[in-house]
Amino acid sequence: MPTTESEQAGGFFAMIEERLSLPFTTRVLGQEVTVGKVDITSRGHIVAICVHGKSTQAIPILDLPMPDPPPEGAEWIAAYRRWCGN
Repeated sequence: MPTTESEQAGGFFAMIEERLSLPFTTRVLGQEVTVGKVDITSRGHIVAICVHGKSTQAIPILDLPMPDPPPEGAEWIAAYRRWCGN
């Protein structure tokens, strides 16, 4: 039975949540942020929950710059990016 796009996105989310080494730091708009967890929105978009000081913001994982070297498990984000056509 074929899976839907939302089921496939859910599978990517499960692998990213399970395999991505958290927390890690990266830079977003010139500011250092800490990625503490990942989440999936009601629309099926995977987001990184980023903290800078007292501010917390969900950033689409496809828009999140990876640090160099990337955290362990980042290959699942790359696979999700390819699946999304980016």
